[in-house]
Amino acid sequence: MRVVITGIGVVAPNGVGVPDFTKALKTGKSGITFHQELKDLNFSCQIGGIPEVSDELKGKYFNKLQLRGFNSSGILYGCIAGIDAWKDAGFDNNPESELDYDTGLIFGTGTSSVDKFREAIYKVDEKQVRRLGSTVVLQTMVSGVSAYLGGMLGLGNQVTTNSAACSTGVEALLMGFDRIQAGRAKRMLVGSCSNHGPYIWAGFDAMRVMTYKHNDIPEKGPRPMSASASGFVPGAGAGAMVLESLDSALARNATIYAEVLGGEINSGGQRQGGSLTAPNSNAVQRCITKAMENSGITANQIDVINGHLTATVKDSTEIENWTKALNRRGANFPYINATKSLIGHCLAASGSIECVASIIQLKEQFVAPNINCEDLHPEIEALIGTSKIPANKVNREFDIIAKSSFGFGDVNSCVIFKRYKN
Repeated sequence: MRVVITGIGVVAPNGVGVPDFTKALKTGKSGITFHQELKDLNFSCQIGGIPEVSDELKGKYFNKLQLRGFNSSGILYGCIAGIDAWKDAGFDNNPESELDYDTGLIFGTGTSSVDKFREAIYKVDEKQVRRLGSTVVLQTMVSGVSAYLGGMLGLGNQVTTNSAACSTGVEALLMGFDRIQAGRAKRMLVGSCSNHGPYIWAGFDAMRVMTYKHNDIPEKGPRPMSASASGFVPGAGAGAMVLESLDSALARNATIYAEVLGGEINSGGQRQGGSLTAPNSNAVQRCITKAMENSGITANQIDVINGHLTATVKDSTEIENWTKALNRRGANFPYINATKSLIGHCLAASGSIECVASIIQLKEQFVAPNINCEDLHPEIEALIGTSKIPANKVNREFDIIAKSSFGFGDVNSCVIFKRYKN
């Protein structure tokens, strides 16, 4: 059964909503800013990517009762992106609408609303723990985002949350894809989200995997594939997509952004060089080759890659894994871009935001620029050169883009999108 994408939504540090995000992709606009709070807390990395969501915008998605005591940026971002994707696909979120048993939801996250839990705990002492408040559970349970969205949209098929570190967003998409292909749903709303703030980002700062060298020039901080990369810049947000069987999409004359050909999810088992924080290269290469096999394509058919590429020491390894999996290098290598150069590393939300970025590029036929890698890492330059790492938007026709994500725990995912032609 063929599966297509009929709706997209995004809340990103450099653009909230598809129009603004698309413009930012085309122009290479950064969403990274300095945050005084991080400096006051003595963070080494004092910059980050936080989407701009006004109170007025919140009011368009949540009623006053829902916003009362609300303090989960991840759920907020996820609901905005999810509802936007739903509407973009041609549906509405009328609370009086009938329950839709043909549509389900898989919306992932990493850590749900640490801020909300801290806020609640600090209001009481241990003898008053029963007075944490009625809004705590829904905002701190990992499946809070899927619970909110499932109820807002009245979805009656499977409604759940997945969690696979930075691989979460692509994994959610492929899980929804599998459910439609198995005939268990006509449509699946898929995506992922991540909170922002010091209680989410502190652990990474302590691990010294975030950059500390660009606090005075935030937009220069995220430097995937750069020789001067010194760690990732944290970000937050959400991406969402409506997946639908082709038959269902055609029957209702829906706009089709792209076709999902297939993909692969695997783990390196923390063996053969893999660990909790480092990838098993053999497993990464297998994930890519199996994704192509499951999609019915060859390596030479991939035109563009949207990489994981976090601006850490593993960027060169990732590029090497791609060259080995595709058996392509130098001028024969596909174009590649790193969305994280514009938005930072949005953790659990990164895969879904970058999937939306990939779909936009495929639909509008351009390759988004990479910023901050004018000093290309010499190991990467030796593998693929500079011609396939555009510093400016490239307008060109292409048919297939591959999107990969790799996460803590040595988990991998790769999805293949194809331009839909009538």
